[in-house]
Amino acid sequence: MEMDQNKIQQPDCEKWVYDSSIDYKGRVPLRASTGAWKAALFIIATEFSERLSYFGLAVNLIIYLTKVLHQDLKTAAKCVNYWSGVTTMMPLLGGFLADAYIGRFSTVLASSIVYLLGLLLLTMSRVIPALKPCDDGICQEPRRIHEILFFLALYLISIGTGGHKPALESFGADQFDDDHQEERKKKMSFFNWWCFGLCCGLLLGVTVIIYIQDNVGWAAADIILTAVMASAVVIFCMGRPFYRFRKPMGSPVTPLLQVLVAAIVKRNLPYPSEPDQLHEISKSDKTQGTRLLVHTKKLKFLDKAAIIEDRQSSAEKQNPWRLATVTQVEEMKLIVNMIPIWLTTLPFGVCVAQSSTFFIKQSTTLNRKITQDFTIPPASIYALAAIGLVVFIAIYDRVLVPSLRRVTGNDRGIGILQRIGIGMIFSVLTMITAALVERKRLHVVEKDPLKSSVSMSVFWLAPQYLIIAIADSFTLVGLQEYFYDQVPDSMRSLGIAFYLSVIGASSFLSSFLITLVDHLTEKGGKSWFGKDLNSSRLDYFYSLLAAITAMNLFVYTFVARRYSYKNVRRTTVAVADCYEESGTKTMA
Repeated sequence: MEMDQNKIQQPDCEKWVYDSSIDYKGRVPLRASTGAWKAALFIIATEFSERLSYFGLAVNLIIYLTKVLHQDLKTAAKCVNYWSGVTTMMPLLGGFLADAYIGRFSTVLASSIVYLLGLLLLTMSRVIPALKPCDDGICQEPRRIHEILFFLALYLISIGTGGHKPALESFGADQFDDDHQEERKKKMSFFNWWCFGLCCGLLLGVTVIIYIQDNVGWAAADIILTAVMASAVVIFCMGRPFYRFRKPMGSPVTPLLQVLVAAIVKRNLPYPSEPDQLHEISKSDKTQGTRLLVHTKKLKFLDKAAIIEDRQSSAEKQNPWRLATVTQVEEMKLIVNMIPIWLTTLPFGVCVAQSSTFFIKQSTTLNRKITQDFTIPPASIYALAAIGLVVFIAIYDRVLVPSLRRVTGNDRGIGILQRIGIGMIFSVLTMITAALVERKRLHVVEKDPLKSSVSMSVFWLAPQYLIIAIADSFTLVGLQEYFYDQVPDSMRSLGIAFYLSVIGASSFLSSFLITLVDHLTEKGGKSWFGKDLNSSRLDYFYSLLAAITAMNLFVYTFVARRYSYKNVRRTTVAVADCYEESGTKTMA
């Protein structure tokens, strides 16, 4: 009889998705016609279009600031870092709103419209005669109205990115059912192919768009970018019938605060002799879609929030500010444990920030001629990083992961934190290589000041770009997966925002380092950051970053070895009891 019942239930498990998702009509999703790659491909295509627009602007920004707005090198680098910082910190707000109130699909749609508005303003500032930087010819000093409109447009794009990035990526990962073995494996590949699509957009942005900016005009490029972003909105909406949606669950921050308050209130209570005495909801009472977490022994102070007091009245026991569940306590522990990981990845982000500022400025001083009639635009050298990423991600996903799975038995091949750490090693090598190349360039300038370094090929920069691409394929993709997978289930968009905030905070940290180093070295006689590259000592700055990142790697290793991964009690019970309880740990 039991065997017959299993035969009846199994097809129902395969037919429907019971992970709290709904389809676009608000029903339980049909597995065959929703989610997985059929939905994710629309989302990856949207990301491709958005990244093409973003990198078409971002990578050439330092060139525009120095050549059109006539900012000096230090000011332009800091402006790029500030904008990049704001753009990658805004997702903290966008991710919170997506998780708590608006929903991921609606957040992506609304932020895309804001993004499109920013691109329209940017196009106006370069097309309408009265708003152009100046009349035809070389600008000696740009119009004030152009600068205002230009930066307003840039920061509107930042706001648009703030909702677009965290919600879109987490929405894409939501298309895969964690409690279905095949879809869970596909989700692990999703982050690799997400980054693959991102890099393809980046590649076109830093080649085709940059070439148009340099050889046709900034206005023509802006028109194309606006059209591309408009097409991204259309593509995203076309996929609506195939998506799996999740309803916003209210503020994900409130339960964390409740755990902290309850733990402080009960700080003097003795710890129970057995963890089983701590409060937890039963499977039948749990909120739909909420996965229960296994109790861990770390941060035991927080466990006091789940102690049931004998003298508590029934009303007090129901007060979430007085009594939390073990799962809520464990979710708070997850966030606390993430803080050291977040902090120790910041130096890596500082290294990444150099690839879109000083690396590109270096390319302007080198020989970029391919043929007699064709010269590579300075910012297009960034394409080497994009090509490297596309190649290394494909190799990692199709070659390394299957091989490592057989060796380690881990579905991911290697642990997430191991992957991040390997990328950090390559970031140190990037900075060492960049320092050596810049020292070689300065030596060439010193030998022949009149000819400068134009005798050096721009492809001297290829090694540092390719090595940072390897670093990104390990660390950046690893960070995306880490922050999505290890946050509480109700904070998935915020998890992606945490990953982006690493890059944002690192951009601000890079600006701070430039200011600090400039101040200290100027007091010592000569600043490392002169009016131009030939009067600067970027090789010293790169060496400093290599030393900081290498020392930080030891701290990261210490933290990562003591990290406890999210431990889920797989108790997702569907209408037909599709999934049985298993105490397996999430593969990390």
